[in-house]
Amino acid sequence: MALTPSYFDEGALIGVLTTQPLDRVLDYRAPEGGCHLGAFVEVPLGPRKVLGVVWGPGQGDYELSKIRSVIRVLDAAPMREELMSFLTRAGEYTLTPMPAMLRLATRAPGLGDPPSMRKIYRLGDTTPDRMTDARTRVLEVLRDMGGLSLTLRELAEAAGVTTSVVKGLAKLGAVREEDSPRDTPFPTLDPSYAGKDLTDDQTAASATLRAAVATRIYGTTLLKGVTGSGKTEVYLEAVAECLSQGRQALVLLPEIALTSEFITRVDARFGTKPAEWHSGVTITDRRRVWKMVAQGGAQLVVGARSSLFLPFRDLGLVVVDEEHDTSYKQEDGVLYNARDMAVLRASICGAQVILASATPSLESWANADAGKYAKIELTSRFGAAVMPDMRAIDMRTEDLPGSSWISPTLRRAVQQRLDNSEQALLFINRRGYAPVTICRACGHQIGCDQCDARMVEHRFLKRLVCHQCGETKPLPNVCPHCEAEDKLAAVGPGVERLAEEAQALFPDARLAVLSSDMFGSARAIKAEIETIASGGADLIIGTQLVAKGHNFPLLTLVGVIDADLGLQGSDLRAAERTFQLMRQVAGRAGRADKPGQALMQTYQPEHPVIRAILSGDEQDFWAAEAGERRAAGVPPYGRLAGIILSSTDVQEVFDLGNALARNDGPLRRVGAQVFGPAPAPIARVRGRHRVRLLVKAPKGVALQPALAEWVAPFRLKGELRMAIDIDPQSFY
Repeated sequence: MALTPSYFDEGALIGVLTTQPLDRVLDYRAPEGGCHLGAFVEVPLGPRKVLGVVWGPGQGDYELSKIRSVIRVLDAAPMREELMSFLTRAGEYTLTPMPAMLRLATRAPGLGDPPSMRKIYRLGDTTPDRMTDARTRVLEVLRDMGGLSLTLRELAEAAGVTTSVVKGLAKLGAVREEDSPRDTPFPTLDPSYAGKDLTDDQTAASATLRAAVATRIYGTTLLKGVTGSGKTEVYLEAVAECLSQGRQALVLLPEIALTSEFITRVDARFGTKPAEWHSGVTITDRRRVWKMVAQGGAQLVVGARSSLFLPFRDLGLVVVDEEHDTSYKQEDGVLYNARDMAVLRASICGAQVILASATPSLESWANADAGKYAKIELTSRFGAAVMPDMRAIDMRTEDLPGSSWISPTLRRAVQQRLDNSEQALLFINRRGYAPVTICRACGHQIGCDQCDARMVEHRFLKRLVCHQCGETKPLPNVCPHCEAEDKLAAVGPGVERLAEEAQALFPDARLAVLSSDMFGSARAIKAEIETIASGGADLIIGTQLVAKGHNFPLLTLVGVIDADLGLQGSDLRAAERTFQLMRQVAGRAGRADKPGQALMQTYQPEHPVIRAILSGDEQDFWAAEAGERRAAGVPPYGRLAGIILSSTDVQEVFDLGNALARNDGPLRRVGAQVFGPAPAPIARVRGRHRVRLLVKAPKGVALQPALAEWVAPFRLKGELRMAIDIDPQSFY
């Protein structure tokens, strides 16, 4: 087989993959001066100019006289063949068109802009004599952003002010205006700067990981450690080894709110801050990170799942922290699991992967159990901290009024912590004030006009919110169905209602409510978490946001309001997710020198999952869960693919679903079964009717080619849409 050339002379026929939704690589002529394989180029497409990448030689199947030339080669390092291979294989695995995969790898604005100077704004040394709300907001944004640079427009938009306010502060010296190159390398991290004293367990674990990184070949290790055992310090030693070899490292975090504390720890370990890549990073810094990663000017990137598609020059290590977290699964657009894609990318570029978690996913547990992954365990907490005492509160024996959710037993435990000047956390995995608003006159439940979902009352916002599509409407006092006045009642608890009850029970306590939809920005979430960690609250009321790796040194009690909530429904991962979430939440307690306790309110204390959580018999739980999954032939011991069909016309969607189910020959040939079509659990979202099919196949089957052959004859017209979800994590 002929090798693909790495350089194309001027006028040569080249194939360019564009970011436009086309089903093929397009032929162009190489520009004046030629171009490299992987070069980022601007090409004409009809009357437009679009971004593309030189993907290889042209096909030559288009009339040569009509082939146009590349307009220009962008000032960016060419895409490496490793990344091209990763995008191709990830696209084949997820059945995603290549233009969509390329868009994931080019999510930085201004890639074609030439190098130049720009004005950036930082916090100045003075405070104006006269402060206004607008001026205060500008200065607060600059303080929150730390060392990140902001342009005039970015700063004005972030603060919600006009640019004249910023310029006025610059004249007064409260804001510094500086000339800065658009893209400069990040400060050098020093692997030998300030390593911490490690326990014997941590020392042994870090030595094993360092040795793996030093091999410069692919391998995956599951780093399992109880909450508070110091997993971060251990894998930062692996990062140090990677940096000492001159290679680049990537640390994936599941939640943007985790980055602030983690960046501080990286700074303390390596003497400077890493590059960041997530939705909270400014457009200017996003462009800088993208370019510096490609040029080798960024040694360590800390980011969200999308940072996996950055153009690393020499990636040597990927850490997936809290690897079990469901937020690593992209649920719209390109459907992929960043944990699995991290393993794929590392296998292509000869990098090591560390999957870190106190409660690993069953997939990772099974791979380690089978010897596919190496496994390291940290069994004790760092320093004086010990694991919290975990107990169930049997709600069947508690004397609790119908409109209350904090049991007398839990109430006494919270009061004891408050009396001792310690922090307590009340956890409920439900956003808003109440999940259902019902009319007591006719029984009508207020639903979303665009979805088949009940609207959730958010009393702090004074609105009803649909958690599927984001639609909102004011809180009504008249039933929209029977028009009865003052008959609408909130049913069930959400985090806001729990906070209301807690404030009434503990009027002298300083309350902090942590829920993702109650903050306007990621910076605001980070600021609130820092305030809590420093003792700025006595009682924390939170959703699953609080379970994601935060360290609250003063927190000694965690109370779970409804431990049974996650056990409801037919999700095959319900038991696993409940086990993980409860163990993670409980792990927030007692992380310093004071012992912690976790109390779980449950109406099912004898449930196997609840018993496993309380006993701490994790190995027994995973073995039992694995046995059930193996018997059912479902992941990780079988394969699943979800087919989601949608349209504004419900009949059209069912017709396509039935036609797919009838013509399943390609799937039957590989031993796969098709279930459905059936209405999705939430059958209408944003005005579109949704129907699902589920494909189940034996493990080891080449499912993707069969799926591609199965759906190929069906042409989607008009409003019809089809999404294929390989390894689905949710089934709504």
